[in-house]
Amino acid sequence: MNSALNTLSISFDLDGTLVDTAPDLIRVLNLVIKDDNLPEVPVESARQLIGYGAMALIKKAYETANILLDDDKAEILQKKFFQLYTDDISSLSTPYFGVEEVLAQLKRKGAKLSVCTNKPGDMARSLLEQLDLAKFFDRIIGFDDTKSPKPAAQHIFDAIGHRAATPTIMIGDGAPDVYAAKAAKIPIILMSYGYSPVSVHTFGADRVLRSFRELPSALNEIMENRF
Repeated sequence: MNSALNTLSISFDLDGTLVDTAPDLIRVLNLVIKDDNLPEVPVESARQLIGYGAMALIKKAYETANILLDDDKAEILQKKFFQLYTDDISSLSTPYFGVEEVLAQLKRKGAKLSVCTNKPGDMARSLLEQLDLAKFFDRIIGFDDTKSPKPAAQHIFDAIGHRAATPTIMIGDGAPDVYAAKAAKIPIILMSYGYSPVSVHTFGADRVLRSFRELPSALNEIMENRF
């Protein structure tokens, strides 16, 4: 890899980019809706809703079952969801193929790595620690660790620790990552395997990758052409 990577800040989305968290999130969803005898939600049918948060998953489950869910009940279920998820956050979640290898490679080359996620910060840090990935990142910034979460540029700036004063690239899997990167005026690379409900090829990203292992070469190309 190009030695210029030692000047590069890279901020990563978490769910659907670094880690496949869908199995744990849907497992917890099914625990939450069980008391109302709702049918279990298959992982694949809800995977594309994950980027919209726990409330969206809960509401969709009740909508699919044709059960009216009022706001008070929805908030109670959301609190229960967060508690159950926090208690067992990583039993089924796994890093995507190549993630640990590539992160280690980038860190050895001197790139400054961070996480910019709309997951609550404590949850994100706990998950990455349990998966032994936290060691690669200088900062792990959740939506509640910043005044302006994605799609705002400020979330990226808080994650990297500067306002794109040096070369900076965002890595994600969906619209919030694209909008935040464009607001920050930095390149965006998207992973096609993530949780976006629409094709990531429609977002105008600088690169769309099928595998995390393609990231080093894509970074080199962008560094050569953009910085």
